[in-house]
Amino acid sequence: MKTTLYIDAFNLYYGALKGTPHKWLNPLKLARLILGEAHEIAAIKYFTARVVSRPDNPGQLTRQMFYLRALRTLPGIEIIFGHYLTHKVKMPLANTQPGSPRFVEVVKTEEKGSDVNLASHLLVDAFDNAFDCAVLISGDSDLAMPVEIVKTRFGKVAGVLNPQPKKCQRLSQTAVFYKHMRPSALEASQFPDAVHDSQGVFYKPKEW
Repeated sequence: MKTTLYIDAFNLYYGALKGTPHKWLNPLKLARLILGEAHEIAAIKYFTARVVSRPDNPGQLTRQMFYLRALRTLPGIEIIFGHYLTHKVKMPLANTQPGSPRFVEVVKTEEKGSDVNLASHLLVDAFDNAFDCAVLISGDSDLAMPVEIVKTRFGKVAGVLNPQPKKCQRLSQTAVFYKHMRPSALEASQFPDAVHDSQGVFYKPKEW
């Protein structure tokens, strides 16, 4: 079955990778491991945004650049960029004491565009008959409608690999098949520490 992967990078990172040693993830290897030989992964579309290094995390941009470089060694991959929007907002404190401030100013960073980009590519590819099966790596319930359209309007198989620990009811009810990512599968699906591309050899970041 000719299959295209649609990866919501933000959802994947915060759902399954943050705080783990599995950030050097090879999504092609992961998909083959979970989906099996019935699926021929013909294309991978990876939806992300370029991070901006902050004083408390100065190596963030460098780590992302190395990871994107590793991803580009995979056959059939396309990386589609949204953007991050950072601004200061006032948020209420969960626990306050009498006489203490009820609100605190925080820096809020949001990823913009990736979910819309993913849905748009998914629907256009279905219209163009680019796949037999679309597999979303995301737990975002907002994607349930395009999954439903791919299934009912275009007669395609639409599956979900959810990186979030909590079940997404809308996606599980809409997709033809729905699976969660096991930590053991993530561990078994890493790039090698040394990766080769046309520019030479580069290495997994030491601190990540």
